[in-house]
This record gives sequence, structure tokens and C-alpha cells, in this order.
Amino acid sequence: MTAGPANITARLIIARHGEARCNVEGRVGGPRTCTGLTETGHHQAALLAARLAAEQRTSGAVFDAVYGSPRRRVQETGAALADALGVALRTDPGLEGPRHGDADGRLWRDVEDAFRGAPDTHPDQPYATGAETWTAYLGRATTHLAELLGQHRGRSLLLAGHGETVHAACHLLLKIPADASAAIGFGSDHASLTRYERHRDRYGNERWVLAALNDTAHLAPARA
Repeated sequence: MTAGPANITARLIIARHGEARCNVEGRVGGPRTCTGLTETGHHQAALLAARLAAEQRTSGAVFDAVYGSPRRRVQETGAALADALGVALRTDPGLEGPRHGDADGRLWRDVEDAFRGAPDTHPDQPYATGAETWTAYLGRATTHLAELLGQHRGRSLLLAGHGETVHAACHLLLKIPADASAAIGFGSDHASLTRYERHRDRYGNERWVLAALNDTAHLAPARA
């Protein structure tokens, strides 16, 4: 329940990349082996870009910056979004997904069988030689997101990222401790949108509000 009418003072929108070849193959898509989007993924990115561009035209609210993870599948998604919005895509190494070590390029099935679960199942253990733990990834990602939001305080940001980017944002803005990650999860389908808005009520109180999670309404034409 809100204490009264709220003003939106900042926005953070996270767009997960479209379907990638590594996703279809079930492979760990690290920086060495990510080969970009599938044809379906490119179509998903185009639908997502068209939706955001239409929303921008309708509302008149433009994005102050568009950032993207350096991995190829995210770069291809981010480029489609930035082009449609008329904003330059800024490649941000701080948005890189988990560092997979020797798991890069292997089948997720084999990695998870050896680890007895997904990386966040045992968050303090590396799931492959040279891989960072899930806890380490969350620490790195949430620290960077906090710095990015601080640099763009009061602005509207669009991040093209990974499913893990959504998880990190939820941990940061909903103040969920890292040690809870083995027991909770957040939906993040390909080319989905997750929206956060910073609300200020009439008393000057501010808080981040999760306005939408895993929104894929724009993909309906692709499913028809």
C-alpha cells in the first residue's frame, strides 16, 4: 500500500538477450565460445526493440543510456535495441555474465551433473575449474550495478544483459542477501523485460519498485 501518489524519479530496465546458439545447443556460452543469436533470437530482439521504441514514442521518455554486456549474444541484442531507440550502445565489461572457467563451451548437462546442480545450488563452490562461485558473481555484479545507478542517478537506464543480470538486480534493489540465492529464483526468458522504478511519495520517501518481471508480451507475434 502506498502512502500517497508517487513520482517516478528513475528507471532501470533490463532486457535479456534473445535466444542464442549456445542456448539451443545447451552449452555454457562464455566469452570464448558464444557465437551469437539464432535466427529466432534476432527476431525476438527485433520485436523487443520495436516495443521499446513504441513506448518511447508514446511516453516521450527517452533512455539516457543503453549499456550491454560484451558477450556476442548480448551485443547483437543490444545493437538492435540501441538502433531502434536512437541511442548509442555502450559496451560495459562490468555487465559480463559469470566467468565459467573450464566450463566454457561444455554442455550444461555435463557441468551440472558433475556439480550436482546449477551454479547457484551450491553458491560458495566453483562449479568448474577456474569458474567464479555464484556468490562471487553476485558480489561483483551487484557492486557494479550500484555504481552504475549512482553514476546515472535520476536517469532512465536500459541494460542489455543476461538472466544473471536480472538476478543480480533483484538481489541489489530488493535487498535480498546472497546466501538466499540457493532457495529463490527469478524468471528471465529470452528477450524478456524486467522493470524497476524508483518512486518518491509525497513525503519525500524513496524506494525501488519492481514494476515488471520477465515481461514477454512483445513476443506474442512470434508465438502465433
